[in-house]
Amino acid sequence: MERSASINADQPQQPGTNGCCVKWRNWWGFWLLGLCNNFAYVVMLSAAHDILEKQESKNSTVTASDQLAVGLRAGNSRNSSRYDCSPVSTGAVLLADILPTLFIKISAPFVIHKVPYGFRVLFCVAMAAASFLLVSFSFAVWLSIVGVIFASISSGLGELSFLSLSVFFNRNVLEGWGSGTGAAGVAGSLLYAGLIQAHLSPRTTLLIMLIVPFAMLASYFFLLVPEPSLPQWSRSETECPPVDSEERQRLMDELEDDLETSAPALTVTEDRTMGPVTLQEKLAVTKGLLPFVIPLGLVYFAEYFINQGLMELLFFHNSSLSHAEQYRWYQTLYQVGVFVSRSSLRLKKFRKTCIFSLLQMVNAVFLIFAVLFQFLPSIWIVFGIILYEGLLGGVAYVNTFHFISKETESRYREFAMATSSVGDSLGIALAGAAAFPTHSYFCSL
Repeated sequence: MERSASINADQPQQPGTNGCCVKWRNWWGFWLLGLCNNFAYVVMLSAAHDILEKQESKNSTVTASDQLAVGLRAGNSRNSSRYDCSPVSTGAVLLADILPTLFIKISAPFVIHKVPYGFRVLFCVAMAAASFLLVSFSFAVWLSIVGVIFASISSGLGELSFLSLSVFFNRNVLEGWGSGTGAAGVAGSLLYAGLIQAHLSPRTTLLIMLIVPFAMLASYFFLLVPEPSLPQWSRSETECPPVDSEERQRLMDELEDDLETSAPALTVTEDRTMGPVTLQEKLAVTKGLLPFVIPLGLVYFAEYFINQGLMELLFFHNSSLSHAEQYRWYQTLYQVGVFVSRSSLRLKKFRKTCIFSLLQMVNAVFLIFAVLFQFLPSIWIVFGIILYEGLLGGVAYVNTFHFISKETESRYREFAMATSSVGDSLGIALAGAAAFPTHSYFCSL
């Protein structure tokens, strides 16, 4: 902890000194944390499907959404509709994946502050490693489902913890976190597919992936250079919010950004600067977060309604690609769009994220009509729309958390970052529920 003292000095860091090294260490540390937090989840779910298939189980509730359509098309029966429907909507997979995460994000922010960050990270690493081992050595469907739940808990708790952890660092670590989470979807699917293509068994591949939670452990404890105020292993009930040279930099940034100087700080009326944040204050902060959380939830609702309710119905019979290959390319292009836009925070910032909600809803409505009337002449048009969809979702995510961090008072910032992470998960869960009637309707035509 002594080595981090330099970043708390009253004098500003000089270019080329250790301050610059610390800044980039923290940026890459959060990039790896974002990568590992989402990467392990994607890879474990993909492997869970393969292992269940090897056990000759057709239970689709434990597969990844980007693997379900491929698996179902490989061996399950289809109905005779013009959409070449699978027997089960991919929304079922989405709900199985997201509900544990949603429960964690709704409940944990009100109590998790009592748990120091070091213990949180160790718990997330243990849950991720356990999920790999459970699914790898599972002998029954229920055991693989437990592995999925463990992975979901690790991902959900990790996201809210690392977002709240960012308040103890320079705000640019949010750029690293966003880029890392975006890279996880692309890198996870490519690496897993590559190892399987190299004729490794899913079980062996999964055991190799145990390196991922340990990479998270190394990133947190050895790459990050934390502030002395960070509650690593203990937490005082009377501790002050993290205000130091980084906080002064935040205030300077606000004055320098012409587009953002008029935005009011997210605050509460009660004048308190010491002691733990009370329940009344938390509820007031939560209410103040709604202008950020609701647009983010709407973006992800429309986004995952497209992904899980419409994508597998966008089937082009005259394409050289099979139905499974079309679905796989949809998912890949979506992940590429998310990665690019989540890495864009350094280039351009957008405070009014509600515009992305509107654009994503327009996407969803347009694709509903495209599925219903099948008027799109080429799959390349859908490829472009799916890439654009991923861009909208990614840019909404990183900008939402950037401005919550920027505009929330230091006393409430840690709680606000953790609480606001529920927005995307709630939208995804609602999208999964909406995918069921949508799938049933279109497949009955």
